[in-house]
Amino acid sequence: MKKHTRTLLKSLLMALSLSGASAMAAEVELKIHHFLPPPSTAHAQFIKPWADKVMKESNGRIDIKIYPAMQLGGKPPQLFDQVRDGVADIVWTVPGYTRGRFPMTEVFELPFVAGSAEATSQAAWEFYEKYMKEEYKDVHPILIHTHAPGQFHMRDKPIKTLADLQNAKVRAPTRTINEALTVVGATPVGMPVPAVPQALSKGVVDGAMLPYEVTLPLKVHQLVKYHTEIGGDRGIYTAMFLFAMNKKKYDSLPADLKQVIDNNSGLALAKQIGETWDKADNPGREAAKKRGNHFNTIEGAELEHWKQATQPVVDHWIKAMDEKGMNGKQMYEDAKALVAKYSHAEMKQAQK
Repeated sequence: MKKHTRTLLKSLLMALSLSGASAMAAEVELKIHHFLPPPSTAHAQFIKPWADKVMKESNGRIDIKIYPAMQLGGKPPQLFDQVRDGVADIVWTVPGYTRGRFPMTEVFELPFVAGSAEATSQAAWEFYEKYMKEEYKDVHPILIHTHAPGQFHMRDKPIKTLADLQNAKVRAPTRTINEALTVVGATPVGMPVPAVPQALSKGVVDGAMLPYEVTLPLKVHQLVKYHTEIGGDRGIYTAMFLFAMNKKKYDSLPADLKQVIDNNSGLALAKQIGETWDKADNPGREAAKKRGNHFNTIEGAELEHWKQATQPVVDHWIKAMDEKGMNGKQMYEDAKALVAKYSHAEMKQAQK
């Protein structure tokens, strides 16, 4: 019996020793902070797999802990400052949560600029490398990406023409779309994504602009009857996301661990994650179809009417860039050309 006890103790001590050795093997510990719950696309299909891959490729020298749903404290608009100041080592956030702070980034949020998430995310990264490094100089960007183009999800009133938006209270996702809704006669209502279900159920808003990706987890399809989709090859809006690392933390890494981060950053990651967000739309749309909700598409002459009506928002952004000493028109055209470039590449790949 004593011999058996000694063997158990020896095994336990060895296990503890190995555990300690394993824990000590990590040279770098990183905390990732974001604002969505673990079942979200961002957490389950992007951030966690990314962290697992980085830890594996570092041979355990990097240890990453993820804190979803603002578990490290604060509110979503504070995430950028948290990573800049080192409260978190890495954050995933929406630059537009701090309105007007990242004006160049808004070019992809202008009406009818964005294509698929895959194409637009790649375009956004190339645009960042050309134009936006100064805008994000206080952090080390790992990825800039978008979701698939958002649509209208309405409680009781279908949107078939621009006139149907008159006086409708619609949840606006970005500053530029807030402006667009205003110029076409709707009443934009700003709110974070988690607040949308309650606002719909209580009639605070008549509808919401959202990608289908979030309608299923939020059960928006159960609170609305009508969905209006934008035809053509460009959506009326998308939102930009930033996945960034504290600059000092990145700079402090040894060269080989920096390389691990770099290998999981940039254009290739933008393509992969954009494709993930495009696919994430499908379950939400299917759930709305199964419930018997009604769908309408804005296309043809009506679509051209929408583009003309929202052009003042584009003109306003161009003027704002010009006033900052930049060539707003050129930046706008470059953004559209980049989306077209990667959309074409996406189509060619699909045809293979």
